[in-house]
Amino acid sequence: MNQLIDVKNITLDPDRLVETGRVASTIYTSPELFEKEQEKIFRETWVWVAHESEVPDKGAFKLSTVGREQVIVVRDRKNNIHVMLNRCRHRGATVCEIEKGKTSSFQCPYHGWGYGLDGSLRAIPHPEQYGEEFDKTQLGLFTLRTESYNGMVFATFNDDIEPLEEFLGAAKKWIDLFMKQGGGFPVKTLGEHQFSVPMNWKVQLENTTDAYHFPIVHKSFLQSLDEEAEETFTFLDGEGFVEDLGNGHSVMVMIPELVDLEEDLDRKIPERFEALADELRNEGYPDDQVRRIVRAVGGSGFNLNLFPNVACSMAFFRVLTPVAVDKTAIRHIALGMDGGPAAANRIRLRLHEHFQGPMGFGSPDDAEVWERIQRGVEGGTELPILVDRGIEKEAQGEVGPRGHVSDETGMRAAYAMWKRMMQE
Repeated sequence: MNQLIDVKNITLDPDRLVETGRVASTIYTSPELFEKEQEKIFRETWVWVAHESEVPDKGAFKLSTVGREQVIVVRDRKNNIHVMLNRCRHRGATVCEIEKGKTSSFQCPYHGWGYGLDGSLRAIPHPEQYGEEFDKTQLGLFTLRTESYNGMVFATFNDDIEPLEEFLGAAKKWIDLFMKQGGGFPVKTLGEHQFSVPMNWKVQLENTTDAYHFPIVHKSFLQSLDEEAEETFTFLDGEGFVEDLGNGHSVMVMIPELVDLEEDLDRKIPERFEALADELRNEGYPDDQVRRIVRAVGGSGFNLNLFPNVACSMAFFRVLTPVAVDKTAIRHIALGMDGGPAAANRIRLRLHEHFQGPMGFGSPDDAEVWERIQRGVEGGTELPILVDRGIEKEAQGEVGPRGHVSDETGMRAAYAMWKRMMQE
């Protein structure tokens, strides 16, 4: 196979940009292609916007994005969740500037148009000037189609898209397994940190199911662990795998014994969690519940990538927002147990800070290599990005192609979906 790509003949043709085992560098650098992605992908498919625990009761809201477009996620008085464009229907001003909170309505600061929690236009100043044909029912906030699965809220501009559960398909099983880290309690968000990286959004999309980089990029993290934990996270020689789940989704199983957190609860409690187990017992929790909670605290043994913008990554949500062709915003959302022991949630946060936090061992190292990829592809544009690791050894998994845990099966899954959507 020719190692170069004839960039003179590369257009925005998805067939030319994504080939077997390789993609053109242009997919990271073309502003025109980036704009096309916003229309073909982020406006046409289901995009993750929130977890239900972020809007826990009536009037609770948060700001989110669908592609680059800011939306309000809000729970109305009937407990229904709505996702609406943060844009007044009159002259376009935002109607919400607070990241999250609680309210009874939204009001435009420019001319005072007021909207209900369901987005309906409730009142406008001096309506008599609009005449008898003015119809408030037609001028509510623009509302996106919204559906949820196991606490995860998705929205789309595409009214003709398949139901959310059909889009998630085989990934639903893994979402259900991921939510078992509530330890018998509902999963809730505990907090988050946000940052941006000068990279194309697909660089981060690739990372979630890329185990190949882990012992290299995260060497300092591994060195920070005790011997038992380090052995757990040294998984390239284990029995893990990565599998294409369809529709661009993929799962990377790193620690098979932690796929189902409710299995083998009699297994020895890791030394790093013994103090927590003792604290829970002293609080009166029975041994079987202690073991369930302690097992859940460490998180699931896999990363689930949901195309195009969210990952359920061991013990947190990673959410990407495409800002520009060479800029991506990232949110790392810590997860805990709603109604669970304070001690367990405290440990969850400490573990999150250790790896995902801004002063942790994981995220800063990831961000460094992501940025270096973007700088690197600005040169040698005729050279392709290789995503062919393990392609000749893939076998059929439960749903789609399955490879070694370090193979690039997940990336190929994402780019197959990218190619399909960009062709439509």
